[in-house]
Amino acid sequence: MKSLKFAAAIAFVVMLFGSSLMARAADPENTLILTLKDGDVTITLLPDLAPKHVEQIKKLVRAGEYDNVAFHRVIDGFMAQTGDVKYGDMKDGFDGNLVGTGGSELPDLPAEFSKTEHFVRGVVGMARAQNPNSANSQFFIMFGTAPSLDGDYTIVGKVASGMDVVDAIKKGDEAQNGAVGNPDRIVKAKIAADK
Repeated sequence: MKSLKFAAAIAFVVMLFGSSLMARAADPENTLILTLKDGDVTITLLPDLAPKHVEQIKKLVRAGEYDNVAFHRVIDGFMAQTGDVKYGDMKDGFDGNLVGTGGSELPDLPAEFSKTEHFVRGVVGMARAQNPNSANSQFFIMFGTAPSLDGDYTIVGKVASGMDVVDAIKKGDEAQNGAVGNPDRIVKAKIAADK
């Protein structure tokens, strides 16, 4: 009888915490869906961690800025970078020499670095120049762990599903710092609340 009560108590705790985690993961306003050639990648955005960055990403998604944008820098075992809406649009304005140097017409963002979250597989971070306050539109998805990025780059989300799709993104030339010839792209980006 005691073991039955204990099992019921454990089930209740799991249900209680599990439902709150599911609610967070399933918040459509903070769920980014990237459609790639091999399927969808669903990303849980983290506005509590990086409110300004998440808001800017959502503005750019809703304006269609990420559609057809190349994964211009992809380093096997490290990360896949995309989001250059100025030079990375493969249907309108792609420039293989400048991709990775552009951003959006929105202002650059002040750093929102975290001391509690870490760059591990599936984490989504904002790319930036050497100035910590220069993130704009470019972001990357981690293939593996990179403690050297912790506290120096803004974390904006985590892949909730579709990491196998991320793994299939065409890799770049390591000798060229991951630059990708004929890169894969974001076919379509949308916020789940906008379906």
